[in-house]
Amino acid sequence: MIRFSNEFRVLVGCERSGKVRAAFRRLGVTAYSCDVVPSDDGSPYHVQGDLLDVIGWDDWDMLIAFPPCTHLAASGARWFKEKRADGRQQKAIEFFLTVVNADIPLIAVENPVGIMSTQYRKPDQIIQPWQFGHGETKATCLWLKGLPLLQPTNIVDGRNPRMWKMGQTKRRAQLRSETYQGIADAMASQWEGVR
Repeated sequence: MIRFSNEFRVLVGCERSGKVRAAFRRLGVTAYSCDVVPSDDGSPYHVQGDLLDVIGWDDWDMLIAFPPCTHLAASGARWFKEKRADGRQQKAIEFFLTVVNADIPLIAVENPVGIMSTQYRKPDQIIQPWQFGHGETKATCLWLKGLPLLQPTNIVDGRNPRMWKMGQTKRRAQLRSETYQGIADAMASQWEGVR
């Protein structure tokens, strides 16, 4: 990748929807998303590959990462014993820790309430979709390095736990992990100026 001296570069890791990447790009920021699967929006600014490899491709200024939470989230606690025994949980913990400790000046790592509060440290912030224009509940933790807390942009009524109530479908995991547009827009508008 070609870098220009004044160019601010953002990598959005483990993001297939492209919502956060697109929010930064709408503000004129050079932003790329990365995931092991293709992007949902077919963007040329998406790298299909392992985030840990892509981190080393460039001198990124900011990393916003959404590590897979399947083996970390409190919502799956009933399967933790099995996941510890077969190593899946430890592998997920190690991936999270590698990402959050990356050699990048500005970092935000997102995950639901889960074991990383004890395996790493308490999050800097817990946000809810209803603080950003979506009348739903879904407690989301943010671990931050060099970034300010995300400020609510549009507190709305409604406290529907839609994600928690979601039935079984082929796309359930994908839909549950997708970033709300209001949160993506807040990340871009509030963090693009942090340098």
